[in-house]
Amino acid sequence: MAKASDLPEESPERRSRPRKRAAKVAIRMGIGYDSHRFGPGNAVRLGGISIPYDLALVGHSDADAVAHAVTDALLGAIGEGDIGSMFPDNDPTNRSRDSIEMLTIAMALLRDRGWRANNVDITVIAEAPRIAPFREAMRDALAAALQLDRTAVSVKGKTNEGMGWIGRGEGIACVAVATVVPVAT
Repeated sequence: MAKASDLPEESPERRSRPRKRAAKVAIRMGIGYDSHRFGPGNAVRLGGISIPYDLALVGHSDADAVAHAVTDALLGAIGEGDIGSMFPDNDPTNRSRDSIEMLTIAMALLRDRGWRANNVDITVIAEAPRIAPFREAMRDALAAALQLDRTAVSVKGKTNEGMGWIGRGEGIACVAVATVVPVAT
């Protein structure tokens, strides 16, 4: 049997043979989800910023669904559960707690485990308030909390096209994907 190096570069036989593997790069991915219903209030907290609105999100902490989903994604990437196990809602110290503070604590856990955030991609699903006017401020706040360049933070807003509880304006949902890489030693 001929060695791959003896075959012409363009031959199908050479292209189909296994090649030496590239050096392993450790990268992990996590997915986070959170949702909160609307209640009385005059602003919505999302992505570490306050968005003027005629309602607020209801939750045990400040109900920042973006920060919660990102925290879940990061914790999932390193196999450390979710925000509820780290900050249980039956603990009075978490009542009205700033979700960016919780995200910062989760980031410290990542570092303790030898990881750092690499990037996050976030989708907010809501009929209102509109996300686009606040996207850049959210990116900046999240980038600061995650110790990332803002180009490594993506925030998108989508509607639910009037369908379901989100479409009826009962609340907001958020999905986040995060990648983490080892801390350079």
